[in-house]
Formats: sequence, structure tokens, C-alpha cells
Amino acid sequence: MIHILAKLSNEECPKLLHRVVDGVCGREPPRLADYRGTWNLVEWLELLDSLSSLFRLAVSKKIPDGEVLAMLADVGSGYGETVLTVLRARQEEIRQALVERTNNVSSSTLQDFDWQIKLALSSDKISCLQTPLINLSLDVKENGALKAVSFEMNSEELQTLISSLEAANKVVLQLK
Repeated sequence: MIHILAKLSNEECPKLLHRVVDGVCGREPPRLADYRGTWNLVEWLELLDSLSSLFRLAVSKKIPDGEVLAMLADVGSGYGETVLTVLRARQEEIRQALVERTNNVSSSTLQDFDWQIKLALSSDKISCLQTPLINLSLDVKENGALKAVSFEMNSEELQTLISSLEAANKVVLQLK
């Protein structure tokens, strides 16, 4: 899905890539609001996931520059070189973030989950839509303390969450 990076101008590309690396390193990632005219929500999430995965994989597996460029062949050489330049410049920072994240993985674990489906009936106009919603409650153990986290989402948001979790699972399996 990285090929949609080509929708962005050559001048804006490095800014986005550095913001993606910031997100990988635990700082503020790029926001869709800044690029809403370029990508829709699904494209945005897939692009961020693809770029983040590429940066993590390239650093954790120490992939040579030539292989990284081969992975970016469908984007175009200019964009591939830009990604490679950002990767080289921030490689040590990404490596450090991956090490820290690996060390902190054991401190936060999912303990239990529960889900419910309901219809939104807050007004007569909305009740006509019969919009199904899902309530997802997660019990997360963080630094020894159990914390409840709840989400309410529609079917589109649920599908996006499932896609993101599947992509995250692929990354975890690649890192093993």
C-alpha cells in the first residue's frame, strides 16, 4: 500500500516520513487532518501501517539499502530514495525505540475482553437509521495495575480496527 505515497508531492514527502518515524519512536505521529485532501481514512491507515512496518522491519532485521529500495519499487525511485534517506538518518533512533518497546512489552498485557452490540436510538431520526454499534471493553494490565478501556464503534470503525490488529499481528510475527 506504500504506492499511494506517490500522491504526495516530493517536497512534502520527507515531512510525512519524519512524522511517521516520530510515531514509531513513541512521539506524536502524523495526523490525517493534515493530509485529508490527499488520502481517505482507509488509505491513510494503510499507508501509516505500511510505512511504520517498513521502518521497524528494515531496522530490526538490518535490511540492506538495496532490498529496502526493492521493497519500494512500486512507489518510484524518487520516493524510494526519500524513504531510504529518512531511514538512514533516523535508523539509530528507531532501533532505540524498538529496544525500549521490547523491554516494556511485558508491562502491559490484555487480561480480558467483552463485547456487546446495540442500536443507537438517541433520537427518532437516528433510530430510523438503525445503526449497529459495538461496545468493546478491554481489561488491560499496565505496570501491575488492571485498567478498563472501553470503545464504542460502528461497523466501519470495527473493520478498521480488525484490519489494524491483523497488520499488527503480521508485524509481530515478522519480528519473531
